[in-house]
Amino acid sequence: MSSVTNPIVRPSGVLPVVAGGEPILIVDDSLVDRRIAARVLVQAGGWSPAYASNGVEALEAMAKSLPRVVLTDLQMPQMDGLTLVQQIRERYPKVPVILMTGTGSEEIAVQALRAGAASYVPKRNVTTSLIPALEQVMVASRVDEPRQRMLACMTQQDVRFSLPPDPELIPPLTTLLRENLLAMGLCDATGATRVGIALEEALLNAIYYGTLEIPSGLKQKDEAAFKAMLQQRRQESPYRERRVRLFVNMTTSEAAYVVFDQGRGFDTSKLPDLATPAALEQSSGRGIMLMRTFMDRVTYSQTGNQVTLLKRRETRGVRP
Repeated sequence: MSSVTNPIVRPSGVLPVVAGGEPILIVDDSLVDRRIAARVLVQAGGWSPAYASNGVEALEAMAKSLPRVVLTDLQMPQMDGLTLVQQIRERYPKVPVILMTGTGSEEIAVQALRAGAASYVPKRNVTTSLIPALEQVMVASRVDEPRQRMLACMTQQDVRFSLPPDPELIPPLTTLLRENLLAMGLCDATGATRVGIALEEALLNAIYYGTLEIPSGLKQKDEAAFKAMLQQRRQESPYRERRVRLFVNMTTSEAAYVVFDQGRGFDTSKLPDLATPAALEQSSGRGIMLMRTFMDRVTYSQTGNQVTLLKRRETRGVRP
């Protein structure tokens, strides 16, 4: 992470800023929860936390100096997390928001994800899930301004990719797709970040559980075993010869992404109901829930090894 010389100015009554690293604003009325999140960030390195106890204080801090990311609780006095997400998208669409969800806040968390939040982390898993969520959001929200000006001349795109089962290819690919989406004026910066995350989840699912046929749930149960199987199967036949294919068709009115893997597929009728608030606290199905929340339509083929994601043009914050 790059260092910063202008950390967030802290509002009165909140904890001091830790110098150095990417600025991140932690918004929570619980001092204990703020400190837990800050400890995770400091131990990981590369982050400079600042603090606010509610949405009003958060917006006051952001008016003085913008963070790279906002990490917010949902149930707070004066201004809750949902209202804060709405205000940040309206005022600062380039700043992504990650939710910290807890028991009793699931309903408002679903609303906040629909309103513009880029990701979420259950509070009970913050020590293990916060950094991966931050890394994903950071990659998905980077913008190359000169490149954006050039890409803004594009009016249509129709491309195809044939990818080996290499997860390291996915972040740069989703960055490219997100830049094109933003340049075509289909959504604002917040929307483009969310689409980038949805596409990353779809492509990684195609590699892990489609092409390489890694058992679903293994990553959550035993990450070391998951990584070992990932490396092993990438070197073995028939997995190493398989490809994930991505078809992209984009116009100024909508973008369609078709992800196809050469695995055996799965029974789509057995997909869990991820449209409920309770799904936020489940360890499995997180990626599919984010895909369905961030895209306008997500459909699977009958065999389960092809998924189509559709993003229609948004009407807010985009170029004509």
